[in-house]
Amino acid sequence: MNLTTNAAGLKLRNPTILAAGILGSTAASLKRVIRGGAGAVVTKSIGVVPREGHPGPVMIKTEHGFLNAIGLANPSYHEFIHELKKAKGEVPVIASIFGSNAEEFREVALGLSEADPDAFELNVSCPHAEGYGISLGRDPKAVENITRAVKKAVDVPVWVKLAPLADVIETGLAAQSGGAEAIVAINTIPAMAIDIESCFPVLGNISGGLSGAAIKPVALKCVYDLYDALDIDIIGVGGISSWRDAIEFIMAGASAIEIGSAVYDDIEVFRHISDGISRYLQKNECSLEDIHGVAVR
Repeated sequence: MNLTTNAAGLKLRNPTILAAGILGSTAASLKRVIRGGAGAVVTKSIGVVPREGHPGPVMIKTEHGFLNAIGLANPSYHEFIHELKKAKGEVPVIASIFGSNAEEFREVALGLSEADPDAFELNVSCPHAEGYGISLGRDPKAVENITRAVKKAVDVPVWVKLAPLADVIETGLAAQSGGAEAIVAINTIPAMAIDIESCFPVLGNISGGLSGAAIKPVALKCVYDLYDALDIDIIGVGGISSWRDAIEFIMAGASAIEIGSAVYDDIEVFRHISDGISRYLQKNECSLEDIHGVAVR
């Protein structure tokens, strides 16, 4: 069955997308995901200057997902341009970017435009990098200004990735007012773990972001609420690891879905999810368009 879909100005061969920060730091890793069946890929979040990130441990597995506090480690847009150029080709490549203010976001977007990404995803929701991410994403005015600054600077779609513990409707409306073509919901949830033997937090940064199955119900509700409130596309992300998860998000209003933690267990999770969606649609004699937002009354 044909799973081609249009999401926020991009034509995808199927509705599965690699989420930001997962195997997205090199062209080789992005191409590996593309071979795994992804309909599009999002890069690691890239900023103005190189960042080493937080001290280790920066990632641990939990009972229901992962905790990470990488701290927006990246080589800067000056160095990443070459990888982005090499990654371009078979499917859309979306550049995830961050900054401490609207001008920094604009600078990174303009710099990476040299590599001709198919869209930009604005990270205003990372929960573990002081002065970045959620520090900005809690403020609707800042979200609107950042979105508008990037949108004025580039000629490709702009997506805005929201934080779950902010008011997603208010910040989603702000991004829409700033000119965004899509909202990506959601980023990881602030969380932590403690080692009871050493009596210290496990992560080097003390706290980080929780991803995986534990946050799926939260992400699903955010997508549902945003679909009912906004006029732009919603990209669902958070705890998606099966075709059933993907169907739920599409029924809640997602035009496409991003997959992150599930890649840890299976690099071809994109193909498996697409195959499952196809079987479901064939069995029920319907299309993606037929089930899109059907759960929203």
